Amino acid sequence: MGKLDGKVAFITGAARGQGRAHAVRLAHEGADIIASDICGPMKGLKYGASSPEELDETKALVEAEGRRAVTDVVDVRDLGALEALAKKGVAELGRLDIVLANAGVLNAGLTWEYDPEAWQLVIDVNLTGVFNTVRATVPIMVAQGEGGSIVLTSSTAGLKGQPFTAPYTAAKHGVVGLAKTLANELGEHNIRVNTIHPAGVKTEMVKEPELFELITRFQTTLGPLFMNTLPVEWMQPEDVSGLVAWLVSDEAKYVTGAQMPIDFGFTAR
Repeated sequence: MGKLDGKVAFITGAARGQGRAHAVRLAHEGADIIASDICGPMKGLKYGASSPEELDETKALVEAEGRRAVTDVVDVRDLGALEALAKKGVAELGRLDIVLANAGVLNAGLTWEYDPEAWQLVIDVNLTGVFNTVRATVPIMVAQGEGGSIVLTSSTAGLKGQPFTAPYTAAKHGVVGLAKTLANELGEHNIRVNTIHPAGVKTEMVKEPELFELITRFQTTLGPLFMNTLPVEWMQPEDVSGLVAWLVSDEAKYVTGAQMPIDFGFTAR
């Protein structure tokens, strides 16, 4: 018996990284999975894009846990495509209980030098994409009338002024405001909404080259802002999935509107 038996979860950015780890962990706990990813390059990013083959692998890993999976290539900037996937997934799997708005991108630079297109890309994916995910799924959960749990992936950059990532930091702060608003609006429907705030997670995103060039350049002044309290530099995506699995389970049934850091003490200062 898993803590999520009979549940169905909708997860964006699931081809690899945190999204894949969450899909596999929730499947292990008994949930069926509806999963998406853009699976292709995005102009303005300097690290490798996810692929259709990686999304297929996520599906296979979920099925290896004995659960069902409905997957499709979807850009979170496309509300219509998200709505279509949500309807398709519910038609196949019967319901919707959990939403993980996980898809995100990162680029780096000094704020006053940011290319406007690079700024807009991050805002569109990391903030508007989260809104689109909510817009595509919440009406289904409300109509279902059985409550549910939504987890929006923010970041430690959503809790402090992280240098060199202005659009990312602005979007992740925005995700917190969106989650708090949703927690208030959806309380009467017994739908809980929380944010998670990981520090450095070992995914493709950490290969963004300009961020580390800037950290090195400003090491003596701003470098300490990137230091952890615990003697650990990186976590694995699966480390975050444990927190997610707890948040969406009945063990956290009274937790809503919360900002949950998993960050080596990064935000303790």
